[in-house]
Amino acid sequence: MANQTTISKEISVDGVGLHTGNKNIVTFKPAPHAGYGIRFIRTDLQEKHEIEAIWSNAVVDLAIRGSVIEKNGVRVHTIEHIMSACFALGIDNLIIEVNNNEPPILDGGSKIFAETILRGGMKEFNAPKEYYTIKEPVHFESEKTKISAYPSDHLEIECTIGFDHPFLKFQQMTIKNLNKDDYLSCIASAKTFCFDYEIESLQKNGLALGGSMDNAIVIGLDGIRNKEPLRYSDEFVRHKILDLIGDLYLASKPIKARIVADKPGHQNNISFLKEFLKKAVIEKDKDVQEYSDNNTQQTGTGRILNHEEILKYIPHRHPFLMIDKVKIDTEIPKKAVGYKCVSGNEDFFQGHFPGAPIMPGVLIIEAMAQTSCVMFLSRPKMQGYLAYFMSIDKAKFRRPVKPGDMLELHVEIVKDGGMRGKMEGKAYINGNLMAEAEFAFILVGRQ
Repeated sequence: MANQTTISKEISVDGVGLHTGNKNIVTFKPAPHAGYGIRFIRTDLQEKHEIEAIWSNAVVDLAIRGSVIEKNGVRVHTIEHIMSACFALGIDNLIIEVNNNEPPILDGGSKIFAETILRGGMKEFNAPKEYYTIKEPVHFESEKTKISAYPSDHLEIECTIGFDHPFLKFQQMTIKNLNKDDYLSCIASAKTFCFDYEIESLQKNGLALGGSMDNAIVIGLDGIRNKEPLRYSDEFVRHKILDLIGDLYLASKPIKARIVADKPGHQNNISFLKEFLKKAVIEKDKDVQEYSDNNTQQTGTGRILNHEEILKYIPHRHPFLMIDKVKIDTEIPKKAVGYKCVSGNEDFFQGHFPGAPIMPGVLIIEAMAQTSCVMFLSRPKMQGYLAYFMSIDKAKFRRPVKPGDMLELHVEIVKDGGMRGKMEGKAYINGNLMAEAEFAFILVGRQ
């Protein structure tokens, strides 16, 4: 069981604020008790106001180039990098003192914050961690931004960015299971960025006054203006994920969900979070479920095969793998349920159809068939076999499947002839029947 945490000792780091240009020191201190949360304190003021880092204190109108929290007229700007580091390191409770209105930008990412916090050590409270989880999808859309959340037993993030710019048209990255080590190696060092034509406007509006080539990437028409090369070829989408993680931690508790974000930004991240919390419930950490050697999650009535396990049983790979998880119920061995998170980044949406994306019906049937393949080929005696279509009958398509939908693919054996069989498949979204079909198959040896 995981308990709530804070740090063991006080530790500080100093630098210049990205937008204000003010020199400042941020000091991390141990929280006094479990449930304290993360609180910022302005020590430059006569009265040391505590501002809880929580969505209800977020000033959404000011969250253009950074997340801002405010309480009783006192504000702290650009907190997302600290919040991101705290989320990834599993810090539940922390006092953060800053002697100005903005923490330092440091190297433009969150790695120095994370390393500083780690030097403070880790202390556990005798209280279980609490998480926000959801039982049904949550969708948010505003202009070009789309953010969705789907039920998951850990935090997964799929992020896509795109700009009307010759150097940065499109980048995409997926994190299957956020953890400290991957965060430190793949996300924390990603710098904040801006386009060169934005700098003058930002500074006229009192922003980016502390920005420099040392703490930000400046993008021109023909590439980056920095002398230092990029830390990652896709550094821009990595930094967007860094920011998104920090904004999500304004929930005040870690989140377990699959987040699919298209063109996220601070204002929309916080607006999405408010919608997410309307459907979220708090769960305390339980004993970690045991996993077999093949990473198959055991449930009360069967098992759930995750993405990595599915790849062991069927030969399909990107871009033709149409399922994310499969639930096999041992009490009803003739049935299985597949799950497909329909992302706007699917390759087929590029041509089917631009401006009105719809998942091709034949691919919905393919997803049903892949669910059936996993159900059969995961049986010990069937390893080393492949499944081929023999026929498709009674196919009906009831409703269109669009980006952001979560497909549930229910399949059932109609006829089991050993090496041949017939299946019935039905695809649902939120309990609504989207498509159905019957299909026959044959199993053959891989060789």
